[in-house]
Amino acid sequence: MPQHEQEPPGRIPAGGGRRLLLAVSGVLSFVAMLDMSIVNIALADIARDLDVSASTAQWAVLGYQLPVVALLLPAGRWLDGAGLRSAVLVSTAGFAVCGMVAALAPWAAWLIGARIAQGAFGAALFVLMPVLAFRAVPPELRARAMSVPATLGPLGAVTGPAVGGVLLDQFGWRAVFLVKLPLCVAAFVVAHRVMPRDGRLPAPDRRSLSDAGLVGTAVAFLLLALTFAPGAPAWLLLGLAAPPLLVWWLRGPGGRPVAAVLRASGTYAVNAAVLALAAGFAAMHYVVALRLQRDDGFSATATGLTVLAFPLAMGLMGPLGGRLADRYGARVTAVAGAALTTAGLALLVPLGAGDGWSTADVAWRLALAGAGMGLYGGPAQALVMGAAPPGATATAGSVVQLARSLGFALGPALASATWGFASPAADGAGAGAALTLAATAAGLAVVLLALRRTPPVPAPPGTTADTAPAARN
Repeated sequence: MPQHEQEPPGRIPAGGGRRLLLAVSGVLSFVAMLDMSIVNIALADIARDLDVSASTAQWAVLGYQLPVVALLLPAGRWLDGAGLRSAVLVSTAGFAVCGMVAALAPWAAWLIGARIAQGAFGAALFVLMPVLAFRAVPPELRARAMSVPATLGPLGAVTGPAVGGVLLDQFGWRAVFLVKLPLCVAAFVVAHRVMPRDGRLPAPDRRSLSDAGLVGTAVAFLLLALTFAPGAPAWLLLGLAAPPLLVWWLRGPGGRPVAAVLRASGTYAVNAAVLALAAGFAAMHYVVALRLQRDDGFSATATGLTVLAFPLAMGLMGPLGGRLADRYGARVTAVAGAALTTAGLALLVPLGAGDGWSTADVAWRLALAGAGMGLYGGPAQALVMGAAPPGATATAGSVVQLARSLGFALGPALASATWGFASPAADGAGAGAALTLAATAAGLAVVLLALRRTPPVPAPPGTTADTAPAARN
């Protein structure tokens, strides 16, 4: 994919300031993704305490997830014209305040409204954190930098239930919304002190609001269909309304610039691979946890500790993936990571038909797949951000974040449907594991295709730390 020189408005000072802002990008990616899963564990307590039905309480989760995913693309277009410092400060403060408001909710409507507003600020954080990491380091270190939010974000998603369970048992459901507050305050203070002033945050114009309404409606239809279809297949009809709305948007004045960024950067394949691998990642967690608890009789604690093998290996290998990409190239490292993940999940497929698997048998296979995801995440994001045209890094970041978020939503929904349709029922885990393998293998194939069609572009002679390509891809 073609490389573009990246302009560095509001250049971040070298030294400790850059390292601090890289940490900010990782921390805020972690808390934004943490909120995608941490509240699930508290839904029963929320329903009981606020005296509402379980379906109403579920909107404490959906109220956050829907605006996060729905607003990613409009937020990317809007934030391309914004000062990075102002955008980070406003998004972080808004996210934290909405969390406090949610924790104080006396009734369900208050809680849902706070979560919807928090999701809007969360969407901005998802877009901004790759951009912040991208600009926080010189070009020769960008793959390493991109591995920080690309690794810590998914770690937030998979550790959410464990963290939420501890907080729920010790302090009650309101603590689930407050646990992120100290991290947000620390990130705000660091960003305020370290980031240079680089422009104001403009108010959303009419086109941005129109884009948000159109894309938001389409993505909301899709996610609602995936969420409720396992219990009522008729919900799938709602998902059929999403593609026409997205096509309408892509052909309009709001969607054409996004399509132009994708064409100019040549990142269709990488974004498709991110979606496929995220779907496999999320489906695997669903299948393994359900099999161990429901079919094999393991306790929730044993299951949770087993599944943690994946994020632990991912977290350990994430920094190594960035270092390898900076030294040997982002493409080859991404392919190696996708291949390792595919191998680990292939070894899990017999779990559906096998008897007598121990937690250790499952854990080392999950660790192998997690190590591959750690190698893959940062280089893949560096490929996308490094190929973005000047002035379009937020748009490029929003597309890859949308691909990852849709993958996280699609994976469990497809795994649940596959498990349900499997016959006999005992083969459900095997069918779900096979689906997981198919998704990751598709992601690997797409990455290999992109590598074959687009050879690496060497850095032009005489480039400097501020004008060289983003990564040696």
